[in-house]
Formats: sequence, C-alpha cells, structure tokens
Amino acid sequence: MLPAKEQKNFFAFVDASQKLAKATDSDALLVLLERELNWARLSKKTANLEVLVVATHSEQVYQSAIEAEVKSVLLESPIIDPRDQLAQAVLASVAEAHMKSGSKLIALFDSSGDGDAVDTITAFSLTEKLGRLTARDLRQLKTNVPLETLKVVVDLAVAIGREGREGKPIGTMFVVGDHRKVLEQSRPGGYDSVKGYNRKDRSLHDGKTREGIKEVAQLDGMFIVSADGTVEASARIIDTPPVEITMTKGLGSRHFAGAAISKNTKAIAVVVSQSSGTVRIFQDGEVVLRIEPLQRAAMKWKKPVQTSAVPPETPPEA
Repeated sequence: MLPAKEQKNFFAFVDASQKLAKATDSDALLVLLERELNWARLSKKTANLEVLVVATHSEQVYQSAIEAEVKSVLLESPIIDPRDQLAQAVLASVAEAHMKSGSKLIALFDSSGDGDAVDTITAFSLTEKLGRLTARDLRQLKTNVPLETLKVVVDLAVAIGREGREGKPIGTMFVVGDHRKVLEQSRPGGYDSVKGYNRKDRSLHDGKTREGIKEVAQLDGMFIVSADGTVEASARIIDTPPVEITMTKGLGSRHFAGAAISKNTKAIAVVVSQSSGTVRIFQDGEVVLRIEPLQRAAMKWKKPVQTSAVPPETPPEA
C-alpha cells in the first residue's frame, strides 16, 4: 500500500488528470502502479473517466484492483524504460479489449523507473486505425501466440534496438510461432548457438537466456521462437516462396524477409533495424506495430506506401 504522503501526491496527479482530460476531451485514464492504493477513492475521483490500472510486475496490485472492481491488467514483462513500459501497457490493455477504438487517453506513471511514485502525466490518443487494428490483431496474436511470449520477445527486441552490443548498433529478427513451418521455410546461415541445449535453457522467459541471446544477436540470421517462448534455432536464413507485399520505403531485406515469412506462415516476425533501432512487428505480411526504442517513443502505425516482391532465399541483412 502506498504511504499516506505518496497517496496524497498521487491523488494530486489524479486531480490534474481530470483537468487535462477535460481540456483534451479524453475519455480514459491509464495508471501504471507497483503498489496498492485506496481504490474506492480513485473510483470516486474518476467517476467521469474510464479507469484502467496497469499493475507493473505486481500480481498483488492486480488482484487487489480486481477485487475492488477496478479494471486492471497485469504487466509481467522485465523492467524496461518507462516510456517503453507505457507502450507495452497500452499493448496489453488493447489486447484484453479494455481500450476503445479512437480513445483519447491520460496516463499516469513513474518516469524514473524505480517504482517509487507516480511523477508524470501525459495525454495521447489511439487513432481509429490503431484502435481497430490492435483490438482485432492482438486478440488473434493472443490466440496463436500467448501474449506473455509476445511481450517477452518484443521487450527483448526493444532492448537490443536501444542498447546494441558493445556500443555498436545491431539488427536482428525473431520469428515467433508456427515454428515447424518456419523451420521448413528457412535454412542454416551459420553456427546455431542454441543447438544442443535443453528447452529450459532456451526459454526466453529466463533472464539468463535473454542476456545470452543479446550476445549472439549480432551474428547473421534470425531466431526462430516457438509459441511457448523457446528458441528453436538461431542463425537461420529465410528461404520462403516469393510473395507480393506492401511496405514503407527505405526498409531493407531483413524487413522484407520478415514480412514474407509472416505472410507465408502463421508466425509473427519481430524485426530490429540496425540503422535506427526501430522494432517492427509483422503479421500476415504487414507492419502492425512500430516502436522507436532510441527515441523512446510510443507505438506508431504507418501506412504502406511501397509494393515489392520478395525473392526466395533473401538473407536478412539490415
């Protein structure tokens, strides 16, 4: 439970969010919390807003909010940059159909990342396209690839895009789900660094495994990840049949390969750009989500403007 002084500060932010919501015509309040608070007071103060509590790494906060009949989702991803965490909170919220198409949101969160207290208020909107696509596509993703697996992979990709390795930017790709078909439509491109390890040691839900993947991500090829988060193979090269896809100008062969494999299989491709650190998620040959780790920006959607065919055996270079 938040101490009395911190609760007082928190509800001062809630009061400010009410004014900001009125000024921006917002209809929902997103609150990222690591500790419990007076839920009845929160509900009373926000009676004119739809409130969603995102419990960051705390099942106790999640259960407490649910018992108090406050809408809540649990964010169990590894600790990441607060702005990236906010993006993941929105991702999880939409996946569970708590967000409406076209919603304007006010978010309260801790920008320091230490979880001590809410210190930041921001306003943003989900465009009609964002709300429509995510509500539909993420529910589908959750059916085929568990949301927890997707979040772990996306968090890892964001970290790679933001940090690089040894001071140098790197690009890589994770292909998640439908792994048997993906293996059939790819070929070895070098030394498979996960070959011979048991499934437990290849699970991305383990922090040590994620750190190991960061080390080998600088090598050529992609990682194939099963729906349960196990890395089935590394250093693989896409060898999928040609397919007509539509994509943004300026993207390289790695992105075209990711789009192609997501089109020809039921897998999700998560691609990290070496040049910018941008993370793009492909489904059915299209970019459905874009995250800018280096600029710490929230999720962005981009309209396709270029059509190109992907040749077979395209190596995933940046």
